Amino acid sequence: MTWTIAGSLAVVPAPTRTDLLAEPVAKALAALADPDAVGVAEIDPSLADTAAFCEAYGSPLEASANCVVVAGKRAGEVRFAAALVLATTRADVNGVIKRRLDVRKASFAPMDEAVSLTGMEYGGITPVGLPAEWPILLDRRVAEAPELVIGSGIRGSKLLISGAALAALPGAEVIEDLAR
Repeated sequence: MTWTIAGSLAVVPAPTRTDLLAEPVAKALAALADPDAVGVAEIDPSLADTAAFCEAYGSPLEASANCVVVAGKRAGEVRFAAALVLATTRADVNGVIKRRLDVRKASFAPMDEAVSLTGMEYGGITPVGLPAEWPILLDRRVAEAPELVIGSGIRGSKLLISGAALAALPGAEVIEDLAR
């Protein structure tokens, strides 16, 4: 597959380089209908943050999507979700996400907790391979994107994937105006 958003990245089918994926990501990719339609590219881990990544590799910022882990409490129960929004937008944590989780207050999950629960590195957390009980909330613009760059579960690589493939993930929900 040819990725128009790859910039200077050397992209290969993700199943051929599982060493560039966190373990839960590799397992989830293997279960996809067409795992070869997902690309992976090795990057410098110090350039994993979106702005630095885009500048260094020439990938357009508007083709990057960021995954955030959100937590909220209701009746003593902590509820988690992942939200995926374009890098040019911000997730509406205390509006749309709070209402979807049905909690009083929603906030970003603490880093150590997010890392522990996902089995992924901070700065590389991705919606692919998250705990099955978590909803994956996708902004409509993410779901409609033909090509996106997202985390791979580690800071040393990025996944290239279509919005349609993300919308087809188990637990995925496409939400209008998830991001502002």
